[in-house]
Amino acid sequence: MSGVYARRIAVLAASAALAATTGLLTAPSAQAAMPTPIAASTARTYLSQLTVKAEGSSSGYSRDKFPHWITQSGTCNTREVVLKRDGTNVSQDSSCAATSGTWYSEYDGATWTAASDVDIDHMVPLAEAWRSGASSWTNAQRQAYANDLTRPQLIAVTDNVNQSKGDKDPAKWMPPRAAYKCTYVRAWIHVKHYYKLTVDSAEKAALQSALSGC
Repeated sequence: MSGVYARRIAVLAASAALAATTGLLTAPSAQAAMPTPIAASTARTYLSQLTVKAEGSSSGYSRDKFPHWITQSGTCNTREVVLKRDGTNVSQDSSCAATSGTWYSEYDGATWTAASDVDIDHMVPLAEAWRSGASSWTNAQRQAYANDLTRPQLIAVTDNVNQSKGDKDPAKWMPPRAAYKCTYVRAWIHVKHYYKLTVDSAEKAALQSALSGC
């Protein structure tokens, strides 16, 4: 029996280690499992490498030019994948819609139990991307951007907080929850650098100021 017990403990320990490395262990108040953005030191370097340019025009912009939410697997689209990823104890029906769960919004610290109260925010908004260089991309490139699960570009947050953000950059809007601002600017720079998007001078100054406290 002692051998069986020892093996059981080993299996449990291995399972816990695997869960920890895959982000399955969550704190009592769930933390969104958005991909971890670059460190503050890297963000400062990346910010210095971004092209500073006056923001372009919104002429020709349409959300339809950034096709989302696309199917990721089976019946699950990008929104549903992020709802599952960022929530706690999320149950989904046969069409992959979230029927129950808990979502903690990093932007404002609110917790929700209905998926309808949660939006999936594009860290760097689609319209902002359009004005920063994405207007010259192909539709396929814009689709990849709008559904990017690899970079820190998508996060589940309180719907009306996301709506207050709209397409504003950090010079005009920052998360009301001060504790998240450092992560927010690191993620913003991470995405802009990866996609070679430009920053305007006021945006860069706001990002530099926020990073000084990281």
